This record gives sequence, C-alpha cells and structure tokens, in this order.
Amino acid sequence: MADGVTLEGAPVLGVKIHAVERYQAADLILEAARDRRPMAVSALAVHGVMEGVADPELQYRLNRFELVVADGQPVRWAVNLLHGAGLQDRVCGPDLMADLCKAAAVDGLPIFLFGSTQPTLDKLSDRLPRLAPGLRVAGTQASRFRAATEQERLADLEVIRDSGAALVFVGLGCPRQEIWAFENRVELGLPVVAVGAAFDFFAGNLDRAPAWMQKAGLEWLFRLRQEPRRLWRRYLILNPAYLFRLGLELTGIRRIPTDRQVRPPLAQRPS
Repeated sequence: MADGVTLEGAPVLGVKIHAVERYQAADLILEAARDRRPMAVSALAVHGVMEGVADPELQYRLNRFELVVADGQPVRWAVNLLHGAGLQDRVCGPDLMADLCKAAAVDGLPIFLFGSTQPTLDKLSDRLPRLAPGLRVAGTQASRFRAATEQERLADLEVIRDSGAALVFVGLGCPRQEIWAFENRVELGLPVVAVGAAFDFFAGNLDRAPAWMQKAGLEWLFRLRQEPRRLWRRYLILNPAYLFRLGLELTGIRRIPTDRQVRPPLAQRPS
C-alpha cells in the first residue's frame, strides 16, 4: 500500500471507515489506477453511514469496499472518538476528486465520468481540464435514472473499458453509486470512486459551503438551505438519529455488528 498504509476498517455504527488522510487516500487510488487494479472507493458522510445502518445489504457491500473514507466531519469525529485514529481532517469527496484529477493529468491517466445528467457531464468535461490542465476525459455516460438491464450494464462497462480510462468517477447519489461501484469494479478492473455531489459542485450547479462551515461540521445546514425539499429528511431526521446511535455506541450500550448480512446480496443494477 502507498506510504505503508495498512487498511483496517474502523467501524462506525457497523460501517467500516478507513482511517486515512486525504493525501493517503489519493495515493492509494492512484496506485490502483496505474496498476489497472479494481478498487471500490466511497467518501461517506452521515447519510451514507445511516443508509448502511438501515440496510444490511448495503452495509455488506460497504464493508467490502477497498477504501471508505470519512467525508463528513461527524464521521471523522466518530472514528477518532471510537478508535483513537487521530484523523486530522475529513476526506471530502469533491476535494479528493480534485486531487485525483490533478494527479491523473500529471500522470497521463484518463478518467471516465459516470452518472448525473448529460448537461452536467458536458459542463464537467469542459471545466475539469481547466481545474487540472492536461486532464483527459476519456468518456461520459449519463444516468438513466432507472435500473439498468443486464444488457445495458454490460454495454456501459464495454464503453468504459474501450475508452482507455484508468479511473472512473461515479455520481449517482448515495447509495446507488456505492452499489454500482461495488458490483462493477471487478469487471472493469479499475478504481471506481463514488463522489456524490462533486459532479454538481464542479459543474457549477451547486455552490459549496464556506470553509468555516465545512470545518465546523455545518455543511449540512448550507446544503439544506440550497435544497430543502430534497434534503430535509436526510439532515433533520438522519442527523439526530446518527447522534443518538453514536451515543449508544460510545457508552457501550449498543453496538451494531459489522456482519449482519452474512450472504452476498442479489445484484442490483442502478444507472
């Protein structure tokens, strides 16, 4: 592993988070991209952890990812409190994507963009090379916003492989992007990085929270103001539920096991 990093999951509410800093995460992903090695990666905030709490099949998938990093500050705080990890900062999905794009441009590693809408992908294809001069976007595939057929899934994978991409970014939203990354990484033989709202941020569809709000763990409030109808449940219900369950775990009253789903879940084909 890059920089001698040993990846051992630190469970938070039964979901294993890898206690790595941002530069370490980027190094690990780039190493896999250069080697053309399959790797499922997700940057999880509270919402992603709570989706794993609610769905044992999703938890099964997440706990078998090659790399899951703490996107949200509350997740980083939990890793430090529960496991004494000493993480200095969160590994924010958009920041990780920016780091990877800049390094990929230097190393000549083409990227593929999967998910979101075609207008958003068109903006990304124009803007990302300006963020990372020399970056080559090998191809794009918009979401169908429905379950893909097996024939469609195989066709998508063929397009990605034929593009020559060394790294795939997926923006389908949680948990659809995590399911897609888990189920397709081996057939692709490439790192697949689920980055959520990063597509909308870099395309200019959404503004990011000020740095002070991000550092204070208040990015959720900024995003709630942007999209109240879509995000109210995520933040006003899941955030308090997360804190309550985390309190139970910290006090030892109740811990969620990491192996509630003992059999592999049936394949799903989000697209």
